[in-house]
Amino acid sequence: MKLTILGCFSASPSSNAKPTSQVLEIANHVILIDCGENTQVELRRQKIKFSRIKQIFISHLHGDHFYGLIGLISTFSLLNRKTDLHVYGPKGIKEIILLQLKYGNAYTTFELYFHELTSAESELVFEDHKIEVHTIPLEHRVYTNGYLYKEKPGDRKLNMAQVEKYPIEVSQYNNLKKGKDVVLDDGSIIANKELTLDPLPPRSYAFCSDTKYKPDIIPLIKGVTGLYHESTFLESHVHLCEKTKHATAKQAAKIAKAAEVGLLILGHYSGRYKSLSLFKAEAEEVFDHVALAEDGKVFEFD
Repeated sequence: MKLTILGCFSASPSSNAKPTSQVLEIANHVILIDCGENTQVELRRQKIKFSRIKQIFISHLHGDHFYGLIGLISTFSLLNRKTDLHVYGPKGIKEIILLQLKYGNAYTTFELYFHELTSAESELVFEDHKIEVHTIPLEHRVYTNGYLYKEKPGDRKLNMAQVEKYPIEVSQYNNLKKGKDVVLDDGSIIANKELTLDPLPPRSYAFCSDTKYKPDIIPLIKGVTGLYHESTFLESHVHLCEKTKHATAKQAAKIAKAAEVGLLILGHYSGRYKSLSLFKAEAEEVFDHVALAEDGKVFEFD
């Protein structure tokens, strides 16, 4: 699992502070999460192939999280894309994008599907044989969801040193990987656990931006491999959180600690602070495993 930060700052974009956008590579999927201005430029900078992006998940309809979407869709058409594109986001996103395309007389060269979300409860919004994606209801000034991306358990691994002790046909290997026992020609049964090893634990990633401190999301993200949680403010400005519906670095750390996540990644920083290290230091007062999102930074999860 690999996470590339394309942008991680709040409010207005600048040359050294790009708004929210990320690419998550998980189980052979390349997923775009939020699409602030400058997203397609950063995709090129990171050498991420546009054609591999088949799903885009938008958290909410504030500009710093989706104003880059119409530009990216338009570029896909300029590149003569043929692959279907699925966009997940709040109700209204379809109308906004189609209106822009209509008045620009710019229709797509590919099928564009919108999956508009309205539920205040967590729901499964995408699933295939490799991953599941669930919403994480957040509390912001407009309807907002985070997203939980989870790998499904993989196949078991062949323990070849054990397998080769028996007259097992290669044609049986796939059944072994699926957890089935082996029946030999003489009728004897070899238990699967004797011939295989456990697969790697499924990895998971939770994206939570933007939101006020919301402890009721903890059961939804319990034990995730990585958690991105907004940290717009430091505790010195906690009084701004209720009005703006944002969180502090320390509040993000409280969520991470209670959810027992593997790694907390902070982001969506206010530009009022001189150093990002202040966010990390504050979060580490509560939780040990903290990293800072930075434009262009890549996280690899084993």
